Amino acid sequence: METDKRQLLEAAKEAKKYSYAPYSNFHVGAALYCKDGSIYTGCNIENAAFTPTNCAERTAVFKAVSEGKKDFLAIAVVGDREEPLTPCGVCRQVLTEFVDGSTFEVIMEDGAGSIKVMKLEELFPASFSPKDLQS
Repeated sequence: METDKRQLLEAAKEAKKYSYAPYSNFHVGAALYCKDGSIYTGCNIENAAFTPTNCAERTAVFKAVSEGKKDFLAIAVVGDREEPLTPCGVCRQVLTEFVDGSTFEVIMEDGAGSIKVMKLEELFPASFSPKDLQS
């Protein structure tokens, strides 16, 4: 899956170009890989009121879900920094709604082009998920 990881990172970089970040000037792109092989991208979209701001990862998830996709295998995330960028807590919670954290991969890249991969459950241990609401 190394080629797929690189392809996802490139899609995330392309999505980052559309970021709307006039307040933080911190641009983020994400590319969500679906089980059927499709890719949904997203960028961060800021708002003057700050709270309505939407992260790149959630933009990608919401685009995919709005088109009927709910089976995800991985997400690539890139941002304006040299260190690998992980999803924020809210994005981790949104991803947890749809994926198995023990298999879902979060793919990141550092400034030198090295790829780092973590399972979602590593980033979000003991998360609250739909199974917690089952009787």
